Amino acid sequence: MRRAQRIFHRKRHYDDGTITELTLWLVPQPVCRPGERLILYDNEPGKGDHRHYVDREEPYLFSTPEQLIRDFVADVRNLRRRNTSGDD
Repeated sequence: MRRAQRIFHRKRHYDDGTITELTLWLVPQPVCRPGERLILYDNEPGKGDHRHYVDREEPYLFSTPEQLIRDFVADVRNLRRRNTSGDD
């Protein structure tokens, strides 16, 4: 049985106590876990590449791991900016 392989990890602690963590896994089959998610990039079989952003789900065109990381970090920054400005 093939195991998941972690291909990238970065964790950041902010002064306000918020933590962001980005981990990319190469998995042999889909994995689903219960819990709250604000940002998730997914490549679920049958659905294709897409992203979850708060309460929206939309198509996402995967190109490279580096671009995926840039897009994820931009989403985190935008969401943090939105949440700290009081525009919920």
